[in-house]
Amino acid sequence: MEGITSEKRFVKQETGRKGTTGQKGDSMEESYESFAGVYDLFMDNIDYPAWCTYLTGILKEYGIEDGLIAELGCGTGSMTELLAAEGYDMIGIDNSPDMLEVAQEKRVESGLDILYLMQDMREFELYGTVRAVVSICDCMNYILEEEDLLEVFCLANNYLDPGGLFIFDMNTIHKYRDVIGDTTIAEDREDGSFIWENSYDRENALNVYELALFLPREDGLYEKCEEEHVQKAYSIEAIKAMIVKAGMELVAVCDAYTHNPGDENCERLTFVAREHGKSAQNGYHGRIPEKPETHRAD
Repeated sequence: MEGITSEKRFVKQETGRKGTTGQKGDSMEESYESFAGVYDLFMDNIDYPAWCTYLTGILKEYGIEDGLIAELGCGTGSMTELLAAEGYDMIGIDNSPDMLEVAQEKRVESGLDILYLMQDMREFELYGTVRAVVSICDCMNYILEEEDLLEVFCLANNYLDPGGLFIFDMNTIHKYRDVIGDTTIAEDREDGSFIWENSYDRENALNVYELALFLPREDGLYEKCEEEHVQKAYSIEAIKAMIVKAGMELVAVCDAYTHNPGDENCERLTFVAREHGKSAQNGYHGRIPEKPETHRAD
């Protein structure tokens, strides 16, 4: 472990792997190097406050009104900040130092007590258990191998308190294949422009988007930055099976950030899983949250 500073509350922890994409030797860390500074600019279509309200609603429904929560793939800390403002003790985990630098700047400005860890989510380590683990913005789709995704689920289960929740979203096969597919998206803004070339490999269920960013410089010219991102499309049944194999129980699959049942025709899904293997009999002496009647999976 290295790079701990009390001022920035940022912990750099090196692991055996670098990145989460595994694509052509590149890493998710490398993909976000130049994107980090303008990430929030191009993600302004995400209604983070509404998503936060949804997450806290589920957490509180299960009696999780405070305590430690870990966010996997926290990026620039937009959701981490909102959940911290709701009274949760947040741990943000990401493997991009550039994204975490932006997150630290937000933390300094807000004054919220957030711990950031630079770790690969496939090998993340915590100092103890947490009441919930959350992950948004299809971070799980960046895990390209099923065995690696299963490992993430196993780690989440391992670090959850008894009855703790694992809430995450994922893009669906339908979105990659039928909605985005092989398309080109371009947007021109005063603060920057981008061209997004998207392609979907049906045989391997891999979605590739090549992103060209055009960022204004002080001299009036534009700097071009190019990145490639690869995501994996998983079936709902595959995700359900991995949740169970990891030792959790599936609580719900919803159309993303709604309480409507989710299926293969949705573009994004929210999964809610629950730890159910720990108890006082095996050494745990805390309170296991009650299971409400709603949010049950079929």
